[in-house]
Amino acid sequence: MQSFAEVGSNAKAIWTDGKGKILFAVAAGWFLSIGIRFVYPVLLPSLQSAYSIDLTTAGLLLSVLWVAYALGQLPGGILSDRIGERNILVLSTAISAVTIALVAAADSVLVLFAATAAFGAGTALYGVARFTTLSHVFPDNEGAAIGLTMAAGDLGNALLPPAAGLVAGALAWQYGFGLTVPLFTVVAALLWMSVPKRTSAGSNAIDELSLDAFREVFAALSRSSIVLVTMLQFLGYVAWQGFTGFYPTYLINVKGISPAVATLLFGAFFGLGVVIKPVVGSVYDRFGLKRSYPIVMGVFTVTVGLLPLFEGFWSIVIATVFLSSILGYGTITLSYLTTALPESVQGTGLGILRTIYMTAGAGIPVIMGALADRGFFDEAFLLLAIVAAVAIALCTRIPNQ
Repeated sequence: MQSFAEVGSNAKAIWTDGKGKILFAVAAGWFLSIGIRFVYPVLLPSLQSAYSIDLTTAGLLLSVLWVAYALGQLPGGILSDRIGERNILVLSTAISAVTIALVAAADSVLVLFAATAAFGAGTALYGVARFTTLSHVFPDNEGAAIGLTMAAGDLGNALLPPAAGLVAGALAWQYGFGLTVPLFTVVAALLWMSVPKRTSAGSNAIDELSLDAFREVFAALSRSSIVLVTMLQFLGYVAWQGFTGFYPTYLINVKGISPAVATLLFGAFFGLGVVIKPVVGSVYDRFGLKRSYPIVMGVFTVTVGLLPLFEGFWSIVIATVFLSSILGYGTITLSYLTTALPESVQGTGLGILRTIYMTAGAGIPVIMGALADRGFFDEAFLLLAIVAAVAIALCTRIPNQ
């Protein structure tokens, strides 16, 4: 009971001293930035029909989205260090508004892919800046602050995909994407008014693109603890990416769930993250990575490995609840990495790490789609269980904090 009280006190403390408006603005931006990306899995059947593409091509579209998002992490981190977090957060949100409108207006597969890539790159700028902003503004409660922000993202994932699905069913799939354009515009203004231009103190190593600056970045990233936790983040990302990219399609094609119910289950999956991520963030603040990460990944590993055996609506509901544990892994690993990096190279270093693991992991949707097209949808999810199990084993190598 004392531990739960400490967790609650830790989460409450971040709203004091007038910092709540910063957290709200950053969380609102992440609500949209990540939420609209998970409209894609829900609208994949509509995109397949509209453009006559198979699951492999649909998986490639998701990979293009996430590769573009991965490649944008490094410039996002560098620009965050050089011109300030607020400018990057606002720029990312504005670009997202324009590019998602282009996705909705796409009149060919080529335009769809190009607009999706542009949207992924635009949202990528938000990725690093939100972590460094929260780490600087909430130095004593960053796990809870990051957890709440990521929970806001899951709230977006829970609400935006079902809303897009309903709008697409009532009108057209284009409106499912387009409904967020005015929201992005409003949040851009909110970020501009709430977030300080620069939240970090002092100069950054990357202010001068010198050999010494790159040596400092390399020295920070080559530490064994950073490398190992980046591997944990990569393996968790692969499991999360593969699962979220195809869970609605799997429920429809393999489990016989209707598209409407599959969309609601997908939304419920992310809705659970609203609770899971703040709790996991506070538990991480209290107990550290080595005691929190194996629990989060262990629950997912067992459940996704048994997923082919679940039959019937209520068993799928129960499985979805346990599968949502995967939503907490990034709160742990990204909080660790953000804190472990020296402030002088924090944005740039985190941008490099995110580019590496996201680019390496972005190919999993193509693999999942190719396996599904060949009749191995169950085996595709078993592959994710193996990946998660390897992550748990690797966690034992992390030095004690």
